[in-house]
Amino acid sequence: MPVSPPERHTATVRRWRHVSGLGAEGVCGRCRGPLRSVRYRLHPLGSELYERCASYAWCSPCRRWTGQTVYVPEGEALPDPLGDLPADVRTALTYGDGLVPHLDRVVTRTGRAPRPRWVISPEPIGSTSLLRDYFMDVASSYYGRPVTEAEVDAALAEDPSGDLACFLVGRYDGVPSGCAGLRLIGPGMAELTRMFVHARARRTGGGHALLAAAEDAALDLRAHTLRLDTRSDLTEARALYAAHGYAEIPAYSSGPYAEHWYEKHLDE
Repeated sequence: MPVSPPERHTATVRRWRHVSGLGAEGVCGRCRGPLRSVRYRLHPLGSELYERCASYAWCSPCRRWTGQTVYVPEGEALPDPLGDLPADVRTALTYGDGLVPHLDRVVTRTGRAPRPRWVISPEPIGSTSLLRDYFMDVASSYYGRPVTEAEVDAALAEDPSGDLACFLVGRYDGVPSGCAGLRLIGPGMAELTRMFVHARARRTGGGHALLAAAEDAALDLRAHTLRLDTRSDLTEARALYAAHGYAEIPAYSSGPYAEHWYEKHLDE
């Protein structure tokens, strides 16, 4: 029996993770998307430590970041992304978990970094043809031949999506190019389904971006465990889930496309 969606809230945000190796030449080593970065001074002008600065780089879709102390000559002007904040808020950010998310918002708002090419948000299921494209892609791959429109219609009827608690649409350069859905399957638990990147936008980091957005959406639904199933031949999808910390578990569902099952605890 489908689980009714709980009241939504926005207080919980998926944790950003510090990593030692983020990427090279401004590109994320995991999703291949552009890295964002900022340097700013930690001490006021006239301080003997004025040239000692903070340097951060991060990947917004992957929620991974790295930081270090660097020395910047006194004559070089640097932005101060915390400068408009009260002293107590600035201190709390500097020594808390909210610093990098704040920096990410600042560089987006001020235009200091390009907007991401993947933009993902909840949309009505019927707002695009992506769900139909998903079934056509999955079924064609499974049967080893192009499926007919009638077969897609049958698949849509046999595996309805009306019980999804959230349906995310990913737009790449403004074009609907990927989707992901969430189904609540128990207290504090959701299932990721309808995970799909259109062929025209593959190898652009869309899978990483959609998965990160789905995890945020699951937390927004108060689901702290996320499960999914996939097929043996979808090796790239399985590698994606492993890279994001999903562990293989015993079967919890059945179906023609379910051969491997994964789970991730989003609070860890």
